[in-house]
Amino acid sequence: MNARDLFRVPFLTRRRVWIAYAIAAAADALQWLLGPIGWAFPDEILDLLAMIGISMAIGFHPLLLPTFVLELVPIADLLPTWLGCVAIIVTLRRRQQIPPPPEPGPVIDV
Repeated sequence: MNARDLFRVPFLTRRRVWIAYAIAAAADALQWLLGPIGWAFPDEILDLLAMIGISMAIGFHPLLLPTFVLELVPIADLLPTWLGCVAIIVTLRRRQQIPPPPEPGPVIDV
């Protein structure tokens, strides 16, 4: 995998979207369990892993960067920011996405 592959926007499938939501939910839940103190270093590693995992699942989007920065704020990391970010990215990508052409097969005329 090269650097260009990280920025390629994949076609959103249910599986990719589900994986992105699962990563976001796990990151938000673990941060909530760590509490407002966040244990500083593990919290940032968790955010970095969440951003990388979400980027691999649904492609990199610039909205991931402010979410990552917002997660550095001590009390704000208790909010479900990763879930909100994934929801916004999926909505934006689905609006831009062109469905793949249908597979060749028999044509049924009515």
